[in-house]
Amino acid sequence: MQRGGAVYILTNVNRSVLYVGVTSDLLSRLIEHRDKKYPKSFTAKYNAIICVYYETFHDITEAINREKEIKKWRREKKDNLINSFNSSWNDLLEEIKEW
Repeated sequence: MQRGGAVYILTNVNRSVLYVGVTSDLLSRLIEHRDKKYPKSFTAKYNAIICVYYETFHDITEAINREKEIKKWRREKKDNLINSFNSSWNDLLEEIKEW
């Protein structure tokens, strides 16, 4: 059986950095970013811990393909994607916790 997955975008408090990631367990992965489980990672270095966007998929392969697609985009297109989903760029962690 294929596992589901999610694509997510993190930013920092200044909204100056974007990080696009993929995972099979969104909540656990977001908590790892917050806790800086990997202190030398991009997200830890740039304090990108605010989840401003996510998409879920029934199949992890779909999620991986979507992550690759979004990563190729220019910043403006990523900003537009976030704005269409979360125009205030609010942290979505609490929403994700409620699923």
